[in-house]
Amino acid sequence: MTSAAAPPSPPNRSRRRPAWAGRNYTLLAVSAFVTTLGAHGSLIASAFAVLDAGGDGGDVGLVAAARTLFLVVFLLVGGAVADRLPRHHVMVAANALNFLSQGAFALLVIAGEPQLWQMMALSALGGTGQAFFNPAAEGMLMASVSGEQASRAFALFRMGMSGAAVGGAALGGAMVAAIGPGWVLAVDAVAFAVAGALRCFLDVSHIAPREAGGGLLADMRDGWREFVGRPWLWTIVAQFSVVVAVVGAAESVFGPLVARDELGGAGPWGLALGAFGVGTILGGLLMMRWKPQRLLFAATLSVFSLALPSAALAVPVPLGVLIAVMFVSGVTIEIFGVSWITALHQEIPEEKLSRVSAYDWFGSVAMVPLATALAGPAESAFGRTPALWGCAALVVLATSAVLFVPDVRNLRRRETVKVAGSPEPAPAPAAPVEVTPR
Repeated sequence: MTSAAAPPSPPNRSRRRPAWAGRNYTLLAVSAFVTTLGAHGSLIASAFAVLDAGGDGGDVGLVAAARTLFLVVFLLVGGAVADRLPRHHVMVAANALNFLSQGAFALLVIAGEPQLWQMMALSALGGTGQAFFNPAAEGMLMASVSGEQASRAFALFRMGMSGAAVGGAALGGAMVAAIGPGWVLAVDAVAFAVAGALRCFLDVSHIAPREAGGGLLADMRDGWREFVGRPWLWTIVAQFSVVVAVVGAAESVFGPLVARDELGGAGPWGLALGAFGVGTILGGLLMMRWKPQRLLFAATLSVFSLALPSAALAVPVPLGVLIAVMFVSGVTIEIFGVSWITALHQEIPEEKLSRVSAYDWFGSVAMVPLATALAGPAESAFGRTPALWGCAALVVLATSAVLFVPDVRNLRRRETVKVAGSPEPAPAPAAPVEVTPR
């Protein structure tokens, strides 16, 4: 005997977010948008704070280098800690450290005449906070989504961050001019506090408790084995250690010099960088619809276009062409970024996500300080144009080398649900087939 089925519930017309954007994903996206908005404004504010205190370009570089150095030094420790402790606790603690360091920086600047060593020390504390935050946040994000909509979720998340970066830089510059760098730094400190408060409400009840390991060093070694045991993983990270370094040198050192000498100054260079930002937003929109089946092959092909800005600066091309080139490179970096995080989400066990993410971050940023430091001597030794062509050539060579790795060419998307705490993905429940462009 069967009972009458209850009538279906009426659709919830008040729902304003898709089914895959659950509570954790929404909290992570909103809090990351807030901190990205503040962080990109504070980059401008900290530089002008150094200059207003009587420093020069070298002093600005020292303050920025202090942050990057401590970020690199503590990244691997941060990844191991994030896989040992609840990730949301690590994220909130890192936000608290960033709130305190950035708040102290703001107070020093508002009070007047901050010392260079003080600004370097506070910048280093900020980098330390980021070293613990980044692997925990990436692991938490990947654990917050599942199934065939994962890449769409990652695309939307990255698109929001790109929009916040563009808006934060523009808003930060305007605010520095209007109210001064100290108050902009204070706003950034408040952003960290707001984001940390939001992250306190993350729900981790579905994530299996971490098993006691053999210690922090043992966890780091375990993460290393996971990292080197996958050729597609370590080869692409090695590729990006070169790509990020030379692209960073080209855009942070050579770009402003070419703009000054050939394009008319900072204004045109700002337009070119803005075009890159717009490209990342549209790239995110593209990746919400397109789901390439050979994830890493599509991602790697997209990286070739990152050689174009260096080549355009080497010529140098007219401003309109440079804007188009920067726009295209912005679109393609999102193709790589979404495909890459989708591959990590698909292939790496949940309990090791943060450690693997830490090795990824470490490989990607470790060579940036060296490349930017060598950019000036390279220009003196070889000339600006040959140095820029060298940057473009290194991007092409490193990217071509990765295509020789079979897993990079052949790793395919699996439409699966990854169960938190499980080393292997579980089969996805039946769902309507979604037709997407190939």
